[in-house]
Amino acid sequence: MYSKLILSLDDCKRVAAAAEEEARANGWNVVIAIVDDAGHLMYLQREKVQLGSVEVAITKAKVAVMFRRPTRFWEDTVASGRHGYLAMPGMLPIEGGVPLIHEGEIVGAIGISGVKSAEDGQIAEAGARAL
Repeated sequence: MYSKLILSLDDCKRVAAAAEEEARANGWNVVIAIVDDAGHLMYLQREKVQLGSVEVAITKAKVAVMFRRPTRFWEDTVASGRHGYLAMPGMLPIEGGVPLIHEGEIVGAIGISGVKSAEDGQIAEAGARAL
């Protein structure tokens, strides 16, 4: 019998709290989006940041879970000259999306938007470590 690990709302809150702590420690206002393993939004938090960052954070999380790697990978790939990846459906090659891994399985992803992409990535990594 196969049992599938799933992301719970409590997991989302723990991940978001760690991400929020990292953002606040640096004085950064961001959107925190967490999606399940199918890319569906489970949790969203926005603090004093532009409205456009809401969709960006959600999309970063979706890209991280759908392509099973941090969005930084795609940002680096495009920056190295491989521009064809920009045409991939649903692609947003900007750092700040990180898969959430539990017991070796991807159970969701976190996406951050609101500050510089490297800072978004720093916050996302802090959140992901909390899982």
